[in-house]
Amino acid sequence: MMASKYSVLMSVYHREKPEYLKQAIESIQAQTLPTDDFILVCDGPLNDALDKVITKKQREMGITLNVVRLAKNGGLGNALNEGIKHCKNELVARMDSDDIAYPDRCEKQLAVFNEHPEVSICSGIVEEFTTDPNTVDAKRVPPETNAEIVEFAKKRNPFNHPCVMYKKSAVEAVGSYQDFYLLEDYYLWLRMLMAGYQGYNIQEPLLHMRAGSDMYLRRAGWKYAKTQAKLFKFMKQQGFIGKGQYIRSCVIRSGSALAPNWLRKFMFEKVLRK
Repeated sequence: MMASKYSVLMSVYHREKPEYLKQAIESIQAQTLPTDDFILVCDGPLNDALDKVITKKQREMGITLNVVRLAKNGGLGNALNEGIKHCKNELVARMDSDDIAYPDRCEKQLAVFNEHPEVSICSGIVEEFTTDPNTVDAKRVPPETNAEIVEFAKKRNPFNHPCVMYKKSAVEAVGSYQDFYLLEDYYLWLRMLMAGYQGYNIQEPLLHMRAGSDMYLRRAGWKYAKTQAKLFKFMKQQGFIGKGQYIRSCVIRSGSALAPNWLRKFMFEKVLRK
């Protein structure tokens, strides 16, 4: 049976800029293959400006937009876990509240699931920008085939979370998102791949991703270095990587996390994105 329906899962919190949220939602409204189920999780109380955007979109989209309000902010993983419960379709497209999807993003991803029923998770190329979506600062090009994805996952995150589409049943089968500081998505993909679920990455741009220097600041410090070491330790314990790869990854990633922000930005754009 050909899949033509999908849910969209987005989370927003009080620090988001209203104009970014508006742009993100409108990029989904403009999809060549529209969704019939848009789950917007409000991660804790918002503010008047954000609520105005949401109210306006509720009037425009009617029952398609399902707003789920959480009493307090619990972080992205928690918000997505709550949101996925409300998704009524098997295929779920993730979308961040400050990014801009290409108009044919979801149509292209649905085509992959229809042509390759063995695939459970699919992302594609993300183009990072600072102010103008048409001015690309850097591209995140993930590996294409499942075999390449598994190898890549031993060193780095093999999917671009801001534009993934996945099967709800597969995500829930491995325990959905679990608490793992800034790496909830990577941890989820690893558990899916280890369980035998297959992935595919479209080798075309699917999303304009808002980046900027603050994105690199979040990936800094001892806390981030420690969470990465913890993830690679999990891989080693599960037999996904050997001791040599574990040591190499810990050294490289710790060096990046503890480097000055300008150097880390350079490493991300010129080295780690390649």
